[in-house]
Amino acid sequence: MSDNAENGKLVTIIGAGPAGLTAAYELNKIGVPSIVLEKDSVVGGISRTVHYNGYHFDIGGHRFFTKVGAVERMWVEVLGEDFLRRSRISRIYYRKKFFSYPLKPLNALLGLGIGNSILLLSSYIYAQTHPIKDERTFEDWVTNRFGKRLYETFFKTYTEKVWGISCSQLSAEWAAQRIKGLSLMTALKNALLKSPNFDGSPIIKTLIDSFQYPKRGPGMMWERVAAGVIEKSCVLRTKATVEKILRSNDTVDAVEVSINGSTERVEGTDFISSMPVRELVQKLSPPPPQNVLDAANRLNYRDFLTVALIVNKEELFPDNWIYIHDPDVKVGRIQNFKNWSPYMVPDYRKSCIGLEYFCFEGDGLWTTPDNELIELGKREMHELGLIDASDVEDGTVVRMPKAYPVYDEYYADALLEIREFLSGIKNLQLVGRNGMHKYNNQDHSMLTAMLAVKNIAGENIDLWAVNADQEYHEEITAEEIERQREFADLQATQPQIPMPLPGGAPLSEILIRVFAPMDKLAFASAVGIVAGSYIMLATLILVLKGGEIIGPHMALLGEYFIGYTVSIKGACIGSLYGLFWGFMFGWTIAYLRNACLGFYVFYLRRRAEAEALTNFLNFL
Repeated sequence: MSDNAENGKLVTIIGAGPAGLTAAYELNKIGVPSIVLEKDSVVGGISRTVHYNGYHFDIGGHRFFTKVGAVERMWVEVLGEDFLRRSRISRIYYRKKFFSYPLKPLNALLGLGIGNSILLLSSYIYAQTHPIKDERTFEDWVTNRFGKRLYETFFKTYTEKVWGISCSQLSAEWAAQRIKGLSLMTALKNALLKSPNFDGSPIIKTLIDSFQYPKRGPGMMWERVAAGVIEKSCVLRTKATVEKILRSNDTVDAVEVSINGSTERVEGTDFISSMPVRELVQKLSPPPPQNVLDAANRLNYRDFLTVALIVNKEELFPDNWIYIHDPDVKVGRIQNFKNWSPYMVPDYRKSCIGLEYFCFEGDGLWTTPDNELIELGKREMHELGLIDASDVEDGTVVRMPKAYPVYDEYYADALLEIREFLSGIKNLQLVGRNGMHKYNNQDHSMLTAMLAVKNIAGENIDLWAVNADQEYHEEITAEEIERQREFADLQATQPQIPMPLPGGAPLSEILIRVFAPMDKLAFASAVGIVAGSYIMLATLILVLKGGEIIGPHMALLGEYFIGYTVSIKGACIGSLYGLFWGFMFGWTIAYLRNACLGFYVFYLRRRAEAEALTNFLNFL
């Protein structure tokens, strides 16, 4: 028996989702017994897999990819050969057309049309030259990187469908965390440059092109973890609802649990909670000060339900999932589980799809009877042209409360107030997505649990610093992947956390966010494309208009553009000139802007004397 067990350690874990079960798994490794309390009848939380008449489906699709070596090793340890590598195909459905996602320029151009595409690029250029200085909302963040028009085309409808609030009320922090690194011209550059980048940086390998996935869904992972730890030093109690968290002074003494209609007291030396932080605060006994309770009540959650349909068709569509941006239907996203893994369906001649509806617990959609929801799903799939409603032979509905912590305009201040109070309770640690009210991925939720166990073993790690840059990493270079796999211990794979300023972010991050350098290649490409397109469009309009003398004023361009005339051939020649000179002009403007910003940032950093000086020429 380990020293921890001999010292009388007993850890009570609230919640049997990825974070809670990871904590039990890691505690088992160091010989510390634990008790896991789960209010549901199954494990896995939102990462569970539902089993229905031989079919398996997720509560939303759950890709397995990570930059954290310790997490990947745990996945492999548990799943072994049942851990599959899958290719990703996902698209956006908008205005009766499909668009590749991540966005591909040619696909988007053909789908939106040349005229609309020119307006989109013009909007992007305007956003680059007149950015919103203080990015507070999701709308601000996306507009700065894609332009107002593309934001309204591809982002606004779907985002508001998911969250149930206006994009002007959704925090920019969520966008920075979930779609980090994306911009209109980044997508264009990545699509056009199949060889190493012009600046000599390595080719980016996007993990979103493929992912790993358990043979029979994510629940397979957590069912195995639960079975493994139960056999050793863990007691798992399902249908166990925590009613009170009993505390005295600066420690939690026990939790009061309702199991099968009776109340039990579960004690422990340490407590790890992955339950929604709002509920945790409300269940503290004695209750915290009123200001902390008020802060907890300001934390909001988005719920959703899945309508699973069994379709009597072998093949439906090639996507793993499709985002539905069409405002005429209520469905937000469609999963094709057979394309996640062929083992998700018992009969290869049939398919299972999951329609995700985002709602609030108790609203009209949430309370709609299952049979009506199944009919709604069939009808909307038929309207979208994805299946024939007559091919649906069965269906079921699963509701998931508090699926997503909402990053609205109130949450940050409320969470800070709660954290300050809970920091005074020395044997309580919060982990996971809902436990920390952080829109973490599964791997970051697991990492918080791993580090919580290290704290119980004697270390002093700030769990709130995990993923503290609030950036969602879907891109990583091949070199980074290889380098991270070389490290064996957890500390080597833990995200590097810079020391924060009182305002919550390191100085370098603040400066980069406020004075972000302009992408020269992207901006130059955009200016060139717009300039060339305008010359071509203007020339073709004049040619179609006709007359005795066609376009006398446009013909003057022939003095500067050798070979240009107001003709169809001249339109092509003029567009090439416009592309070239627009590119050169855009590159020069971006270079000069970055140079000025570089000098200004250099000045600010010297004045602040808070961080080591970095070479301002990186802005060039």
